[in-house]
Amino acid sequence: MDLSLYVESLQRQLAVAAEAGGEEAQAVATRLAAPLDSAIRLTVQDALTAAAEEITVELAPGAVEVRLRGREVEFVVTQPPAEPSAGEGGGDDSGGLLPPVEGDEGSMARINLRLPDHLKARVEQAAGRDGLSVNAWLVRAAAAALDRAGPDRRRAPSSPRGSQHYTGWAR
Repeated sequence: MDLSLYVESLQRQLAVAAEAGGEEAQAVATRLAAPLDSAIRLTVQDALTAAAEEITVELAPGAVEVRLRGREVEFVVTQPPAEPSAGEGGGDDSGGLLPPVEGDEGSMARINLRLPDHLKARVEQAAGRDGLSVNAWLVRAAAAALDRAGPDRRRAPSSPRGSQHYTGWAR
């Protein structure tokens, strides 16, 4: 996506607005036009990135990424993996693909997750290997963990902190 059209449009609008202020305002607008080029580009890129994040939330486990190549902005859309058809079998023969998250009929919740830096880096690498955004990868990982745990696999209650349990042999 070529941002030049949008940058030039804003610069023209600045020039038109400066005409109302007279020659001195026009001179200032002319001097500001070039330095504003970078600021305008960054602001538009920020807006596009925010839009891509909102779209990714709606597409999960698919994703939309904004990438910058030179001065050009690109959108990379990662489609959710196709579900295997009924004739292809199911169960564990799905080639490692997880089913879409159930109950995903439109309502979403936003949470803040704090990860240690080393774990965040590993999550980003795993998401990249799978061709997913970090958000989509985390949604899949949470769904897979919950599917593995299942409703009938509950952990035995652990002993309270500070309790003293000893095991082994003594003479």
